[in-house]
Amino acid sequence: MKILLKSAEIIDKNSPYNFQKKNIVIVDGKIEKIGDFEETADIVLESPNLKVSPGWFDLRASIKDPGSEHKEDIHSATRAAASGGFTGIVCMPNTKPVLQTKDLVEYISNRSANKITSVYPVAAVTLDNKGEEITEMIDLHKAGAIAFSDGNKPIWHSDVLLKTLQYLQAFDGLLLVHAEDKYVSIHGQMNEGVTSTLLGLKGLPKLAEEIIVERDLRILRYTGGKIHFSHVSSPRSLQLIKEAKQEGLKVTADITAYNLALDDTLLTSFDTNLKVNPPLRSKEDIDTFWEYLKEGVIDAIVSDHNPQDEESKNLEFDLAEFGMIGLETVFPIINTIKRDLSLETLIDKICFAPRRILGLPQPVIKEGELAEITVFDSEYEWEFTQSDIKSKSKNTPFLGWKFKGKPLAVVNKGMYFINN
Repeated sequence: MKILLKSAEIIDKNSPYNFQKKNIVIVDGKIEKIGDFEETADIVLESPNLKVSPGWFDLRASIKDPGSEHKEDIHSATRAAASGGFTGIVCMPNTKPVLQTKDLVEYISNRSANKITSVYPVAAVTLDNKGEEITEMIDLHKAGAIAFSDGNKPIWHSDVLLKTLQYLQAFDGLLLVHAEDKYVSIHGQMNEGVTSTLLGLKGLPKLAEEIIVERDLRILRYTGGKIHFSHVSSPRSLQLIKEAKQEGLKVTADITAYNLALDDTLLTSFDTNLKVNPPLRSKEDIDTFWEYLKEGVIDAIVSDHNPQDEESKNLEFDLAEFGMIGLETVFPIINTIKRDLSLETLIDKICFAPRRILGLPQPVIKEGELAEITVFDSEYEWEFTQSDIKSKSKNTPFLGWKFKGKPLAVVNKGMYFINN
């Protein structure tokens, strides 16, 4: 199969063609030639603002497979990811059963081996994600676990955290943290603030996150090791992370695309698709998040893809499950809002930084390399509709949004996916 990308601007700081517009020919999954030439091909991709970068990578997605395949399975998740421009995603361990055995780690790896989007399993830190007994992390690492986390559950036990950080250093393992003091946030439904008071909903205070970030950093300072804070949602947390980085601690952080776009006043609609954890914060918080993003304190932007079916969402607000789908919309959301964030920086947050954090090799756009690329149009204007959703679940508040910028195709493992 021969694919031609016609007059595509290359966004790849590791490529000799960075920021150059070139024709790119891909034959049987390999970049055969790049340059200015006339060429025919089986598939020709062209667009007024065609761009290409190494394949995008999502650091946080819930797949629900095994156990809740009616919400999402590996096939539908990888299709949703490819539609969103991702050639790699990290999956959380909160499955049924929990991703805590070698067999389950290998199940994820094997089931995704022939999918265009690679799935990297994150194994559980504690048995059944209860925060009490540590899993056999060395065995799980050898089986293929890319990192360790209790996913959407906090590591509430300080001694467990301490021992985990010591244990992981045996193989330079990475801990992904959902920072939440479960006692401070108990029964919380949305951001604690004026809107939660007006609506009569129990709040999720930023304090619940900040306490755990501060505790984790103090323990990290004591033990050594490395921590990645997932979906951070408090300016104070980010300031603590900034100071830890300046101190030299091995700390990184990400934020969700929706936390950069949506604020808690939208919850006056009681739309359960807006019920997420960590919750949507205030407009003032969002302003601060963008500053930390541009400053580099926030290393990556993630989807926090969390599929929920109708039975889990079409309920009274306080009974509905947390989460929204997000794999299809990460790039369009951020590229539309932008706030003077450069395209190069955006690509770094969804492409290069996630792989740096995980210690994975970076794909490069140059002749002779295997093609792991995302093709997109940064100026394409379109409306997000139900037909654009490849996930099994439809729980998103972004239906009807007018976006600027769209992933058009991905090429990976000798396969290709083209958006309609």
